[in-house]
Amino acid sequence: MIPIGLELWTVRTDVNADIKSALTRVAALGYEAVEFYSTYLNWTVPYAREIRSHIDSLGLVCRSTHNGMRAFTEEALPKTVELNEILGSSLAVVASVPAIADLDGWRRAADAFADVADRLRGRGMTAGFHNHQQEWTPIGGELPIEIVASLTPEDFVLQFDVGPACQHDIDPVDWIFSHPGRVRSVHLRDWSAARGYTIAFGEGDCPWPDIFRAAESAGGVEMYLIENGHSTPEQEWQIAEASLANWRGLRRTAG
Repeated sequence: MIPIGLELWTVRTDVNADIKSALTRVAALGYEAVEFYSTYLNWTVPYAREIRSHIDSLGLVCRSTHNGMRAFTEEALPKTVELNEILGSSLAVVASVPAIADLDGWRRAADAFADVADRLRGRGMTAGFHNHQQEWTPIGGELPIEIVASLTPEDFVLQFDVGPACQHDIDPVDWIFSHPGRVRSVHLRDWSAARGYTIAFGEGDCPWPDIFRAAESAGGVEMYLIENGHSTPEQEWQIAEASLANWRGLRRTAG
């Protein structure tokens, strides 16, 4: 069974205020996994061990983290790897990049990602990249995400944030089948033409049952992660709870 997790940015207000209490609440909702975002890089090693002990006690696992490129500098890399190892994560994902205006910029970014993948591989970890909207906006007739895919090694994970692809009229099922084995992590961020992103997973226009089938038959998915970064502080837990309920309903329906 593929775990259902929560990208903790979804409930960032409470995570930033009291991470242990927030993790306890995440587990109480019924989530099985969490993905830490880049503030974890500010932790000391002893504190990371404390957090690992806490998530173990809650029955949660961490298989991936979100990072800025600063996590992969020569100076920062040893600590990044050590913190991920402590947390149980074997996948360090580049969470985003600044706006890139041209194809050469995307080629340079992809080359940098490939370098990260090579350096992490030597330390027993895998690298990946999480898309947002700009990766699906054509430049000179080419999609930036395809440049990233073509210029990175086959073991570089294309963490698929589905909503932006649907927003840009990309067929998510076709895209998964076009990149077999590389969609090992899927972010379940829904999108609605009528309501945008301030919705729970399962309330938008993305064809989730078909996406699940494609991810599991061709994508190589190992983790599903609920994500929503568009809510107000008052909406964060409501969206996290409703998203998990909708996930369970969709999985029952999809069989």
